[in-house]
Amino acid sequence: MAADLRFLTLSDVAEVLNISTSQVYALVRNKDLEAIKIGGRGQWRVERARLEDYIARMYEQTRVFLDQHPFVDADG
Repeated sequence: MAADLRFLTLSDVAEVLNISTSQVYALVRNKDLEAIKIGGRGQWRVERARLEDYIARMYEQTRVFLDQHPFVDADG
């Protein structure tokens, strides 16, 4: 996958996130990851910038979760 491509296939996104293509499709259909449907056969494409926005949002959601659920060492 070329790093300079503006648009990625769902398979490309799956590779970046190390998840399945069906999981990426679910993210798109649930409107968690913004994508466009193009062409006569309705191929999905995710703009690289939208993927980076999604990743940043997931980092923020994870930070909030960790703040609300601090790790407690059972041995400590």
